[in-house]
Amino acid sequence: MTARQLKYLLIVLAVALTCLPGFFCKSTSKNQHSEWLSVYDTSVHYVGMQTCRSCHESVYQTFHLTGMGQSFDSATRYKSAADFNPKHAIVYDTLLDFYYQPFWKDSLLFVKEFRTQNGDTVHQLIQEVNCIIGARQHTTSHLLQNNGYLFQAPITFYTQKGKWDMAPGFENGASSRFSRVIETECVTCHNAYPEFIEGSRNKYAQILHGIDCERCHGPGSLHVQEKSRGHIVDTSKSPDYTIVNPRRLSVELQNDVCQRCHLQGISVLNEGKTMFDFRPGMRLSETQTVFMPEYKGAQDKMIMASHVERMKKSQCFIVSQKMSCITCHNPHVSVKQTALSSFNQSCNNCHNKASAGLCTETLQNRARQEDNCVGCHMPKNGSIDIPHVAVTDHFIRKNPANDESKGKIEAFLGLRSFNNPNPDAITIGRGYLEFYERFNATEFLLDSALFYISKNLKEEEKKYKNKNLIRAYFLKKDYPKVTGLVENISAGTYSDAWSAYRVGEAFSHQNQLDAAEKWYKRACEILPLAPDFQNKYATILIKKKEWQHAEKILAALVQEHPYHVSAKTNLGFVLMQKGKLAEAEHLLKSALHLDPDNGQTVFNLAIVLHARQKDLEAKKILTHFSLRFPDNLRAKTMLADL
Repeated sequence: MTARQLKYLLIVLAVALTCLPGFFCKSTSKNQHSEWLSVYDTSVHYVGMQTCRSCHESVYQTFHLTGMGQSFDSATRYKSAADFNPKHAIVYDTLLDFYYQPFWKDSLLFVKEFRTQNGDTVHQLIQEVNCIIGARQHTTSHLLQNNGYLFQAPITFYTQKGKWDMAPGFENGASSRFSRVIETECVTCHNAYPEFIEGSRNKYAQILHGIDCERCHGPGSLHVQEKSRGHIVDTSKSPDYTIVNPRRLSVELQNDVCQRCHLQGISVLNEGKTMFDFRPGMRLSETQTVFMPEYKGAQDKMIMASHVERMKKSQCFIVSQKMSCITCHNPHVSVKQTALSSFNQSCNNCHNKASAGLCTETLQNRARQEDNCVGCHMPKNGSIDIPHVAVTDHFIRKNPANDESKGKIEAFLGLRSFNNPNPDAITIGRGYLEFYERFNATEFLLDSALFYISKNLKEEEKKYKNKNLIRAYFLKKDYPKVTGLVENISAGTYSDAWSAYRVGEAFSHQNQLDAAEKWYKRACEILPLAPDFQNKYATILIKKKEWQHAEKILAALVQEHPYHVSAKTNLGFVLMQKGKLAEAEHLLKSALHLDPDNGQTVFNLAIVLHARQKDLEAKKILTHFSLRFPDNLRAKTMLADL
C-alpha cells in the first residue's frame, strides 16, 4: 500500500468513525461534543409524544398521569380541579376594587371581572379562559389566548386549600388583570417546546399540552429513523446513543436535565441563546445561568420550584456528590403512585441497609410519620412565591423542625448560581439587573450590577457591556447617561430591541423627539410584534403631530392587539385630533370597557363626549372615576368645567 493510499484510507476511516454511535457527527462548535447523537446535531428534530407512544405505550400510560404530564392542557371540566360554586368562587381584589368570578358556559370556561358602586354594577368584563396550567396537585391557574398571544388570568384555584384567590404575583395591588404576558421561560417549563412566533414576546402558533418525553430524552427523530430501519440496540448490554437516557448521564448532567425547570430563580440566558436551546445531555450553563438570592438565616424560606437548589444545600448531596433527582424519583411514575417504602429505600441505599439500627428517633415519633424518612427530614413547607401551598422541602436536614435560623432573614448575602460555579462578571451583573427588575426594586442591586458589568472584563465580554450599562442606567432613571452611551452609534445598526427601546425612552424623557423616534423605530424593526414598542413609537409621532403616520401604526397595532388599552386610547386621541369624533368615541369606549381606571382614556373620552354635546355621559364617567380616585385633580377640574 502506497503512502497516498494509506492516507486516503485513514481519512475514510476517520469520517466513518464520526458517524458511528458514540461519536458526534454535526457539532455546531469544535468545543461541543457528546456521545449522544441528538445533543448538538441540529438536524435531529422533535417528533412529539404520540410518536414516542407508538413504541412505549406502557411508559406513556404512567407518565401522562404525573405532574409533568399534566402540567398544561386546554381548559376543560376534566382538567380543572376547581370548585365553581358561586358561594366559593368569587375573589375580591381589595386594593384594585375588582371582583372576579369564574364560570362555565356549556364547555367553555370564562372569568368575569366586575365592580359595584352603591349596589349597582358599574363595570363588567368577561374573558374566555383557553388553557389551564398546573397539575391539580397544588394550583390550577388560567391562561387566555388573544390572536395567538398568551396572557395569564388574575385568579387561581389553590387545590390544597380548596379556595380561589388572586394568582401568584397578582396580590397586594400588583395585579395586571388580564395583561400579564406569558413568555417562553414560563411556557417551556410547562410544555413540550411550543411553536413560537419570532418577533414577538408571547405569540405562539401552537402550544403542546404538558411536558413530553423529549424534554428529558432530547429530540427523537434520529431514534425513530434508526428504529424504523430495524436498527435495534439491546440496551441491557450497551447504550442506544440515538436518544438520551438520563439514567446513563453523569450525575451533573442528570441534574441539568431536571434543573432546567426545577431550579426556579433568576435565569440569565447566555448571549445569543433562547429558552429553546437546551437539550438533555448538555450542561445547562451552556445556555443559561440561574441565580438564587442567598440570605443569612431564613433557611426555611423557599421558592416552590427550587427543588434542585434545596437538594444541593443538603449534606446528602454535598458529601456524596452522587445524588441526583432520579436517585429518589422515577420520572415516569407519579409521586402519588409511588410507595413510601420506595423513598425510604432510596435513603437506606446510602445510609444503612439496616435502617432500624440507624434511625435514632423513638418508634412512637417514627410511627407518627408512618416510619417515613421524608416526613421527618424533608417536611412540607410553604413557598415564598406561591401562596396557599405546601410542598416537600428538598433541603434534607437532620432536624429541620429545630433549625435556629428558621424564619429569620438577617442579611442579604448576594446572588449565587447553582448550575454554573464560575459565571463571568457580565452574567453576574445581568443577574442583579434581572433580580431588581423582576423581584426586588432595591437601589443597591443596581449598584451591584454596575460593579460587575464594569469589572475586569474579558475581551469577548466587552462587546456586551454597552447594552447592560444602558439597562442599568435606564433602571436608575439616569437618562443622560443612557443617551451618552449611544452618541456614536446609529440606531439603524443596533441589534438589541430592548436596548433600542430603552434609549428611545431616555431620549423621550429629555424631550429629544427626533432621536427618540429613531430608536423606537429600531426597536419595532427588531421586534415587530411587541405592542408596547409600537405604541411608544406612535406616542412620539403624536407629540410631533404626525397624525397620519401615528394613525397608521396604531390602527395596525389595535387590529393585531384588540385588548391593548393604551393603543386604543392613543388612536382615539389621534382620531379626535383629525375630527373623526364618532370613531374616536367608539374606540375610547371600547378602551374604557377594558380598563375603567385608565385616566387618559377617561379624560379623552370626556373631551370627545363634550365635543359631541353629550355632557351627561361625560359627567357620568368622570363621576365614577372620581369616586375611585377622589384625589385626582384633573377629574375634579373637568367635572367643575362641565
